[in-house]
Order: sequence, then structure tokens, then C-alpha cells
Amino acid sequence: MRYYATASGPIVRDAMRAGRLGMIATPAAGNTVHEGVDWCADNSCFNPGRYPGDEKYLAWLARHAAHAARCAFATAPDVVGDAAATLARSVPMLPRIRAAGFRAALVAQDGLERLPVPWELTDGLFLGGTTRWKLGSAAADLTAEARARGLTVHMGRVNSLRRLRHAAAIGCHSADGTCLIYAPRHNLPRLLSWLDQVNQPGGTRPPTGRP
Repeated sequence: MRYYATASGPIVRDAMRAGRLGMIATPAAGNTVHEGVDWCADNSCFNPGRYPGDEKYLAWLARHAAHAARCAFATAPDVVGDAAATLARSVPMLPRIRAAGFRAALVAQDGLERLPVPWELTDGLFLGGTTRWKLGSAAADLTAEARARGLTVHMGRVNSLRRLRHAAAIGCHSADGTCLIYAPRHNLPRLLSWLDQVNQPGGTRPPTGRP
């Protein structure tokens, strides 16, 4: 399990350069992608008003093309909680993200399990959506389908060991979260400990209770 975090301070960046963490970058945050660091590109749609628009997003990706080989995925634009609206927004963009040299990821939102999924256009699945949906059986089934097709699966908003274990248990390859934005000196050792636990044999056992 790989964890992508915001580069919040020198000790976090050191952990990224050492390969302990990956970096998540967004056009809204204005992140600098560091040489040699594994990273992913998110579109900023989760925060209303932060997505810069399709052309500016593609231009932002183009400015980071030198780092595309180390980028796990770049998400197509989505609409939080609405799979149908997300597909209308994402389908035209997925080939354009690929053409820019990046692996294109479709953000799964509530209701995607009831719609035709354009698997042939995407290189990965990003589990977004509401918390209830993301932690339910529909997201787990979509994860299994994506993995069967050889795609990578990522879960967003993972900020606890319980949820990290859940993501790993259903088959996610990676996750991200904001737990290092505040008090990184305190939270970085905790996060690295969570990853050590999840990545050890038997560490992906499903947790009891709600993630």
C-alpha cells in the first residue's frame, strides 16, 4: 500500500525522497513536484471552485510532463457524489490526459455501479464519493472489477489506520489523506507506523466496526 500526502514541511519531503511516502499534487495547491519522488495528480474538484477548468488543468499537467513517468495517475474532473455527472465531465478528458503522457484515472462517485463504466478509457480508478458509498459494497465491487482488468485502484480521504486497513482489504493499491497537513512531526511517525502495519503479512485483515 502506497500513501500519497501533501508535502507539508521538510521531514515529510524527506520521507518522500526516501520512498516512504508518495506526494499528491493539485493545480489549486501549486505544489512543486520534487525530482525522484513518486506522486499523483488530483484535479482539485473536491473543493468547490478550485478546479481551474479543463484547459488550465491540461496546461498544468503539461508543465509537469518531465515527471510523468513517476506519476501513478492524474484524475479526470469529477462531480462529488454524482457518477452520471462525473462521467459526462470525465469521458472527454480521459483521452486528453493520456495524450499528455499521464495515466488517466476515473474518479468513482455514488451510483457508478449502476452505469456503464468506460474501462477502456482509464488506467485507474480513484474511489471518491460520499463516505458511506466509498466504504460500502459498491465501491468494493468496482475495486474488484478494476483489479481484474489490470487497473490500479486508489482511495481518497484516508486518515486513520482503520480506514487504511479497509482500503487495503478491498484491494486498493494506494490511498491519500490530509493527516500530515497539521502537526507533521507528530503525525508522520504515526502514519509510517500505520503503513508498516498494513504492509506486513496479515496487515490487510478487514477491521471490525465502521472504517
